[in-house]
Amino acid sequence: MELAGIFHQPFTDAYVYDKETMHLKLRTKKGDIANVLLVWGDPYLFKKNKDGEYRWQSERLGMKKVVETEAHDYWFAEVKPPHRRVQYAFLLTGTDGKDIFYGGRGFYPPNEDTLNVPDYYFKFPFMHETDMFKAPDWVKSTVWYQIFPERFANGNPDISPKNVLPWGSKEPGVNDFFGGDLQGIIDHLDYLSNLGINGIYLTPIFEAPSNHKYDTFDYFTIDPHFGDKETFRKLVEKAHKRGIRIMLDAVFNHIGKNSNQWQDVLENGENSRYKDWFHIHSFPVREGENGNIDGHDTLSFDTFAFTTSMPKLNTANPEVQKYLLDIATYWIREFDIDGWRLDVANEVDHTFWKKFRHAVVKEKPDIFILGEIWHDSWPWLLGDEFHSVMNYPFTQTIIEYFVDEKISAEKMMHSINQHFMHYMQSNNEVLFNMLDSHDTPRILTKCGGDKQKVKLALAFTFAHAGSPCIYYGTEVGIDGGGDPLCRKCMVWEEDKQDRDMLAFTKKLIRFRKDYQPTLTYGDLIWLKTDNDKQVVCFLRKDKNRTLLFAFNRSDAEQSIPWDDLKVKNSDSAKNIWENKPVQASALVLPPMQFTILEISD
Repeated sequence: MELAGIFHQPFTDAYVYDKETMHLKLRTKKGDIANVLLVWGDPYLFKKNKDGEYRWQSERLGMKKVVETEAHDYWFAEVKPPHRRVQYAFLLTGTDGKDIFYGGRGFYPPNEDTLNVPDYYFKFPFMHETDMFKAPDWVKSTVWYQIFPERFANGNPDISPKNVLPWGSKEPGVNDFFGGDLQGIIDHLDYLSNLGINGIYLTPIFEAPSNHKYDTFDYFTIDPHFGDKETFRKLVEKAHKRGIRIMLDAVFNHIGKNSNQWQDVLENGENSRYKDWFHIHSFPVREGENGNIDGHDTLSFDTFAFTTSMPKLNTANPEVQKYLLDIATYWIREFDIDGWRLDVANEVDHTFWKKFRHAVVKEKPDIFILGEIWHDSWPWLLGDEFHSVMNYPFTQTIIEYFVDEKISAEKMMHSINQHFMHYMQSNNEVLFNMLDSHDTPRILTKCGGDKQKVKLALAFTFAHAGSPCIYYGTEVGIDGGGDPLCRKCMVWEEDKQDRDMLAFTKKLIRFRKDYQPTLTYGDLIWLKTDNDKQVVCFLRKDKNRTLLFAFNRSDAEQSIPWDDLKVKNSDSAKNIWENKPVQASALVLPPMQFTILEISD
C-alpha cells in the first residue's frame, strides 16, 4: 500500500452539499486500494458499554470509487449527520490485503484504541448554512447565448458611429465598426426564444471608444452607439417576459485610458486625487508607454497585460471599492439584471471579490456571479466569492480530443475526471461550459470547417454538468479565427445561414432542457473509452433516469456489444436522439456520429 498516494483535505474534500448532506472525497494511488470504509459519527455521542466504559458511537459506510485518472482513484461518500456535526476517518484495505487507518493525525494501525479515540479523527465542527456554497437554482437549467453587441444586429442606424461599415461587408479588423446595438438584440429576441436559449451574456455595453468596450471609461452610461438606458431597460423587460435572463460584463480589473480618473492622473501626476486608484510605480506617468516594454527596467504603471490603454485599478483602495460596488449594485437595482460576468477575475484580489459578492447578493439574492478564469479556479469557488467560472480547462480537453485529435479517449476521460474532482459537486452543477468565445477562434474554424466535428463537440459539452453556452452565430455556421476574426457580423439572411446546423442546435438545446435534471445532478459513469476505435461511451444516471451517450470520432463505423455497455439487451435501450429502433446485436455508430439512448434496465 502506497501511503504517499493517499490524500484528503478537510473542508475541501469534505464539504456541505445542502442543509442536511455532507460530501466526502478521498484520493488514493490508482489501483492500490481495494476497499474504503468511512468511519463517522457525532463527536459528542458516547454510550456506556457492558463494562461501564463510555465509548464513542460510530457508523461505517462503504465509499464508492467514482472515477480514475492517470495516477489516482477517487472515492466518494455522502452522509447526513443528524446534528450537523461530524468526525470521521477512513479504513483502507489495499490490493495487497493490508489495512490502515487514516485520520486527522495521519496513518495508524486500525485497532480498537485508534478507532475509539476521537483525537485521531478528522473534524467538521458544524454544517453552517451560511458557509455552504450556494448558486442560484435557475442557472442549472439555463442555456446561455453570448452576444458581442457590436456584431449582432444594427437595429438603429441613426446612432451608429460615423465610420460605420456596411453590415458584414468585410472581415472584421481591430478597429472596425458595423453598427450593432441593443435595439438589434431586442429585434431578434423572438429568434433567440425560438432557438431555445434562456440566458444572454452580453460583453461590455458601457461607454468606451473601442468596438469591444473592454476599455470602459464610464460604467454608469450605456455606450451611445449601443443605445441608452431606456433601450437597455426595454431589452431586459422584453427578455424577462420571454423567460430569458440577462448577464452583463463587469471590467473591474482595469479601466479605459479615457476615464476621468486616469486623465486626472495624466494631468496632475503625483497631485492627482486619483493617483492611488492605480498601481503607479513612478512619476510622471508615461502615457501610452508601459515599463514592461522595450527594455525599461522599472514599471511606470500596471496594466491589463501590456495594454497601456487599460491601466489596472487598485481594488484594495476603499474609494475604488466603493466606486465599483456602486456600479455593480446600480445596474441590478435600476435595471434588474440577472448576472455579472467578471473580466480578468483572477487578477483582482480576493478581498474585493468577497465584498463584491456580499454587495450584489444583498441587492438581489439570486444574482449570478461568473468569473473569467482560464485555469483551475478552486480558490474562487469556496462559497464566498463566485458562483461559477468560464470552464476553459473543460473546453480545452474537448478541443484536444474531438477537434485537434491529439489525445486519446482515455486521456480525455482522465483529464475531465481530474478537473471535476477538484471542485465540489455543487460547483460542477453550475460551471459555465462553452467551446468558443470572443477571446478564441470560433469552433467551426478550429474544426477546419468540419461541421460533424462541431456537432460532436457541442453534443459532448451539452451532455455534462454545468450551464452550456452558445457563442452567437455558431448555430448558423459562422466561422472565424482569433480576435478580431472571431467577432464577425451575425448572418441574418436565411439563404446564407447553415440551416442544418441551426436545426441541430435547436434540437440539442431542446434535449438539454428535457433532460436537465439528469444532466445536472446525475452521476457520470464512463463505460467505454476505446483508444483504437476512437469511441467514448458514458452514462448520466440519477434515481429516475439512465442516459447512455456514445461518440465515434473515427472515420469508420463502429459496433459496440451491449455487454461492453453494461446493457442487458437491445430491448432495454431506446434511441431518444434519433427516435429510431436500435439494432439487436450491438450498438452501431456510423463514422463521426454520436447517439443518445435511454436505458430502462
